[in-house]
Amino acid sequence: MPDSSRVYFPPAFLSLMQQLLPVTTEFDRFIAISQQPLRRSLRVNTLKISVEDFLKLVAPMAWSLTPIPWCPEGFWISRDDGDTLPLGSTAEHLAGLFYIQEASSMLPVTALFEGCPAPERVMDVAAAPGSKTTQIAARMHNGGAILANEYSASRVKVLHANLSRCGVSNTAMTHFDGRVFGAALPESFDAILLDAPCSGEGVIRKDADALRNWSEASNAEIAATQRELIDSAFHALRPGGTLVYSTCTLNQDENQQVVAWLLGRYPDAVEVEPLNQLFAGAEKAATAEGYLHVFPQLFDSEGFFVARLRKTASIPALPQPGYKLGKLPFSPMSRAQQQDVIAAAAKCGLRWDEQHTLWQRDKEIWLFPVAIEPLLVRVRFSRIGLKLAETFPKGYRWQHEAAVALADPQAANAVELSSAEAEEWYRGRDIYPERDLPAGELIICHQQQPIGFAKTVGTRIKNNYPRDLVRDGKLFSV
Repeated sequence: MPDSSRVYFPPAFLSLMQQLLPVTTEFDRFIAISQQPLRRSLRVNTLKISVEDFLKLVAPMAWSLTPIPWCPEGFWISRDDGDTLPLGSTAEHLAGLFYIQEASSMLPVTALFEGCPAPERVMDVAAAPGSKTTQIAARMHNGGAILANEYSASRVKVLHANLSRCGVSNTAMTHFDGRVFGAALPESFDAILLDAPCSGEGVIRKDADALRNWSEASNAEIAATQRELIDSAFHALRPGGTLVYSTCTLNQDENQQVVAWLLGRYPDAVEVEPLNQLFAGAEKAATAEGYLHVFPQLFDSEGFFVARLRKTASIPALPQPGYKLGKLPFSPMSRAQQQDVIAAAAKCGLRWDEQHTLWQRDKEIWLFPVAIEPLLVRVRFSRIGLKLAETFPKGYRWQHEAAVALADPQAANAVELSSAEAEEWYRGRDIYPERDLPAGELIICHQQQPIGFAKTVGTRIKNNYPRDLVRDGKLFSV
């Protein structure tokens, strides 16, 4: 963590904050807390474990967990063992039981689902690294479909890794400038989260140099892009749908003024849904318009802005995009083929519900969320659903991400590893347990959570953990 006592504050930024915080004591509190280390926080991944069971699981550990008021699955965490073992190297994190996520960044998804409790199709316009996408997937119980878009090519791989670790199966990924969706997918989503790229004024507690290149001119340029992004997102939203606009910055040009621009552009088609009662204490951050403008001193968190909007009517469509999609490289499997795959998967302890369906590409079998199918011929996807298996002459080679998302830890072929054995697993090493093993394909589990597939070879478990996920350094059983 950077030395927060050396936070760089441009003079023009301080002047702007004094305008936003005219009460001297509040401004002084802002400066003081901005130079303090940020509290760590996590969100329990309820796709894998309930909050109640998670708390029981970690009760023996030296973790102090404080509930985050706006997210029932969120907790601030302090650890006596924090200096000796990174939180990301714990068994619970490696198994996808929680996501390390800043507390304020849990707010937008809470606002989204309070306004739209049961969406069928959701878009996350700027999705990487995946904290909010996985939070959305958990709220949807892996049902419906999420379009998770990420413009930065370097972050797409990280996004997929986090979706896979958390057992997400209802998400399709795209790699576009977010400004294309209004034209490409008009009125296609029940709910949209636009956590917009911003100047990052709210993250100075974890990045002392976050404001090193700050300028009001740069903020104005960013705000212009944000207006284009929110306009595109609003076109992609169906009438009656919910749009949440959020940033991790503090100035009004990138926050209130972006929303005001949209309200002025479509005065008869959009209304603000106030968030002042989103959670106990929300009124402390509520603006006169009904937005949440979270300064870091209010809840001892990062700075954040959240606005929730309802689309009340259709608006004129944008011109159709001129790009060519090309042929979709997947084809749906026939009913007979699907039944064969479903039966074979069940024998290996894999099951899924009717909100997912099987598609094939060459020898690959993929599990797609049904709700994404209407969009398949309208935009190019970089990855859809999860890769279930590869076919080969003797049957199917089940994939790691399928085990994490779909495997039953109570199946007859499930093998529970000790902590020492699980550490060997994550290091990519074969395991030699001193006990009898089921023959053939194994579901490897730790703490009753599936963490991969393996095979019995004689008296050893042949490790099939993906090479790009293999860990070294200090792990949880050390």
